[in-house]
Amino acid sequence: MSAPGSNRLAQETSPYLLQHANNPVDWHPWGEEALRRSRAEQKPIFLSVGYSSCHWCHVMEQESFEDEETARLMNDLFVNIKVDREERPDLDEIYMHAVQLFSGGHGGWPMSVFLTPELQPYYAGTYFPPQSRHGMPSFRGVLQSAAAAWAQRRDDVVRTSQEVVDALQQMTALHSGDGVPGPETFDAAFTLLQRSFDDAHGGFGSAPKFPHPMEISFLLRFARRTGNDEASRMALHTLRKMARGGIYDQLRGGFHRYATDERWLVPHFEKMLYDNALLARAYIEAYQVTGESLFSRIAAEVLDFVSAEMTTADGAFCSAQDADSEGVEGRYFVWSADEIDDVCGATEGRIVRAYFGVTPSGNFEPGASVLSVPRDEEVVAVECGVGVEELRHLLQRARAALLARRGKRLAPGLDDKVIAAWNGLTIRAFAQAHRVLQHPQALARARSAARFILERSETGLFRTWKAERPSGPGFLDDYANMIAALLDLYEASFEPEWLEAAQKWNEVVLEEFLDAEGGGFFYTGPRHETLIARSRSYLDNAVPSGNSVQTSNLLRLGLLTGEKRLREVAARTLRALAGPMRQFPTAMGEMLCSLDLFLGPAAEVAVTGRGAGAETLAREIFAPFAPNKVVAGWPAAGAVAKIALLANRGLVEGAPAAYVCRGHACQAPVTAPESARQALLRATGSGAET
Repeated sequence: MSAPGSNRLAQETSPYLLQHANNPVDWHPWGEEALRRSRAEQKPIFLSVGYSSCHWCHVMEQESFEDEETARLMNDLFVNIKVDREERPDLDEIYMHAVQLFSGGHGGWPMSVFLTPELQPYYAGTYFPPQSRHGMPSFRGVLQSAAAAWAQRRDDVVRTSQEVVDALQQMTALHSGDGVPGPETFDAAFTLLQRSFDDAHGGFGSAPKFPHPMEISFLLRFARRTGNDEASRMALHTLRKMARGGIYDQLRGGFHRYATDERWLVPHFEKMLYDNALLARAYIEAYQVTGESLFSRIAAEVLDFVSAEMTTADGAFCSAQDADSEGVEGRYFVWSADEIDDVCGATEGRIVRAYFGVTPSGNFEPGASVLSVPRDEEVVAVECGVGVEELRHLLQRARAALLARRGKRLAPGLDDKVIAAWNGLTIRAFAQAHRVLQHPQALARARSAARFILERSETGLFRTWKAERPSGPGFLDDYANMIAALLDLYEASFEPEWLEAAQKWNEVVLEEFLDAEGGGFFYTGPRHETLIARSRSYLDNAVPSGNSVQTSNLLRLGLLTGEKRLREVAARTLRALAGPMRQFPTAMGEMLCSLDLFLGPAAEVAVTGRGAGAETLAREIFAPFAPNKVVAGWPAAGAVAKIALLANRGLVEGAPAAYVCRGHACQAPVTAPESARQALLRATGSGAET
């Protein structure tokens, strides 16, 4: 039973659904009760999809879903269903495609879709205002029009909805290409990225400007493969500019969702786990390329933020931090000039304001500023008449003081549900930070989150976990990202339990998600509900697609285990997706990275021995930017795992050794750390050298 004054959503665990539990709308969660009612009463469905940290979702709730008259209309005319897109990405993807069909390619959240009782969409949009404005119809008007169409022109509605379903099913079909794409696909992607690159501020396109961590990772790989310095410059320039902008939380660390301007200055303030995981990895890779302390510092700060503010008591990672506090977007994060002076004192406050670009007029709203770093330390030091080292010490004190003051404000809400796919992305970042940055707590964080998920997945991986309850079975991206995380965790620790779990889940993916006829993988498996179309996600949008990550997983597992069948499944996936890769390569940044691994050369590395000597060798193997490799090693204690790479490989004259191979042809084993690094670089030389 729901509490008095609440609706059916009060029984859910999703923070997003619970936000709507006291609406006067008679909301149902997606499920058989709502669908049966729609069929029995022959009432159309209003489907509203969003997520807990979505600003415009909050706006539409306040304007319409909390309004008694609007709720009455909704309750009279429709069966109303609310869905958390993060719990049900399968529903979100299918019906978002419908929104895009109705709107000519545009989409977003909140998503508003009108369905027949057979779940076929006949009208769709995103945010609707309470009154008509700027060419947008009022939400009440949309409700009345959609209901009238169903009541008075039902045959037309059914015909339209069937045409939409046919189009959706066609969108999920793949036609295998002539072969695996070659390096020319990289050239095409680079040309398109170069064309949209903002040379002044970094990034791609204009406002609003989103981080593109997967495209940045591709550019670094393209530069390594071809020697194209411009590709590297574009990637590194973007990362530097983002780190100095307001999109980066200059006090606590962590990236906001996107910038509303082209300069990365004013963000949309929500912080998503996946953005921070993907960007931490991009900054780690930039550090490998350059050795610049800026990149290692930003990566470490991002992960410290995740540890402090987005980690559950059980060691897993939370989904998102809201953009709003006290009902106002950004209030928690912005500062006035007077507040800076009050915290730091007038003398030091003047210097702090100069460094962070805070002015009396403000850069966000009148009198309110987002902190950024518009000028170099040296310039600010000269202008303010202090030495650079003095400035750095002053800023260190100021950051601590400002952070303490900010901690007294009402913090944004936290969506603390655990999403398997996003935890996988984050485990990868922590595992790589351990190996590359020697981050002190990174390995422990990665282990804790992995154990949280493994311990709750004995009968199959879950999608989300909240209040000791799973939301449902995991999707392709949950499995793919967790397999990748377990592989990274194995390479970070050489503990065989992680590799064994990755192999087990890989077999689940091959059995339940593989398209044995066309190649590639479906998003859903036999444990999932049958919907109007079986989706097949392959574009790398805000997060990498399951197809992209799983292709890399197959290649890595094949190199580690010697199973040739896994490389062939990866090749079939690349052939199946050759058309989309050639048509819009910049929308497949992660898949381009997987293709780079497939085309190689890729190194197979075995590190033998235990203790400090073996760790030093491993550190040298992971120090340079050489992403196309797999690494196996002896665990700290216990028997050596039965891994093909480790077979018949032991100590050399009693010392730990590195065996570096390529295509199963091995160089002589080496015991000196610098020799191990050089052997790796020879084995992973650019494609032009192979």
